[in-house]
Amino acid sequence: MIETLAEIAELFQISFWHTAFVFLRVGALVSVLPAFGERSVPARVKLIVALSFTLIVSPAVPPFLVAPELTVVSTYAITETIIGLSIGLSIRLFVLGLQTAGAIAAQSTSLSQLLGGAAADPLPAMGYVLVVGGLALAMMTGLHLRVIEAVVYSYEIFPAGQFPAASILTEWGVSRVAAAFTLAFTLSAPFLVASLIYNVALGVINKAMPQLMVAFVGAPAITLGGMILLFLTAPILLSVWVTAMNDFLANPFTGTP
Repeated sequence: MIETLAEIAELFQISFWHTAFVFLRVGALVSVLPAFGERSVPARVKLIVALSFTLIVSPAVPPFLVAPELTVVSTYAITETIIGLSIGLSIRLFVLGLQTAGAIAAQSTSLSQLLGGAAADPLPAMGYVLVVGGLALAMMTGLHLRVIEAVVYSYEIFPAGQFPAASILTEWGVSRVAAAFTLAFTLSAPFLVASLIYNVALGVINKAMPQLMVAFVGAPAITLGGMILLFLTAPILLSVWVTAMNDFLANPFTGTP
């Protein structure tokens, strides 16, 4: 009887520490994850989401044989939090790219000041529309499932209790930042081209007819043109964005050994 109780106590101890360390990685990831980690989402909801993800991920990860010592527990706590934040921020950069694309597009079409404070993060109207649409589309295409797969796979690349090499994180992080800004400029390209054509045409008209106040004629035109262009291109832009995110989540650790 005593031996059975000892085995149960040992199994409970292993399960407890295993679940706790998985929760640290998952909780850090959820705190910055798109959609789930938004500032408008209550902290209790984030906690429930993190616990739900933990219950799904824990059985898929081999148990950690951790001695309940302060130094060992502290090491695991720090490493798991760092790894979780790194993965979450790498996904969060896609939202940053969408926000940057919206800011560039709004600045190009003179709409940068319209409804700038409507969201938790100050964004122009275009950026707000694109971000909300992108997050909704990401959830509809199974963002939560792909994140769970990425977390399970992350234990092969970043083993629990081991500090990730600084060179690996640096190379991986720089590549993700570069990819985010590349995506932002790609998404805002239609608005940049339209703005260039508009300004060149406005300059030619102003040169041909200096007495005409072209600014009063051109300002409404570029605003209306920006709205129409957003209406026409938003489905394509969001499709490109969510495809890029899904491709990344299919192999999130590209560039890591």
